[in-house]
Amino acid sequence: MPVRHLRLYALLAWAAAIFIVSSFPNPPDAGGEELQYEIAHVVEYLVFGVLAFGALRSYLPGRPLAGIAAAAWAVSALYGMSDEFHQSFVPNRDANWLDVGFDALGAAIGVAAAAVVASRRRTRPSPSTA
Repeated sequence: MPVRHLRLYALLAWAAAIFIVSSFPNPPDAGGEELQYEIAHVVEYLVFGVLAFGALRSYLPGRPLAGIAAAAWAVSALYGMSDEFHQSFVPNRDANWLDVGFDALGAAIGVAAAAVVASRRRTRPSPSTA
């Protein structure tokens, strides 16, 4: 199986995991204002951003990294919005624009990190030319 398919499947699996966890009702006393919830949003979408960048880069070889990064961030942020919309239908959960902001922030960090790593790999001389 080609690596690009594995990267796409990893992204889809992570998206499914987010959807499944978002489907669980929060207990009535669960806050959402605590730092741990905000950090959780950042981390889960940091991973999503890295995976989205990797999948898009695999399917769009030779494209500028900035364009791939912008697309990966957009996909990640839009998925975060759709996840919040989904949560608006789950008992004891709600849609929160602040959560979307933390999702987008995490995605930006993940995409930026992946782009930096990809850029460094691209500019590194190969062993045969060194």
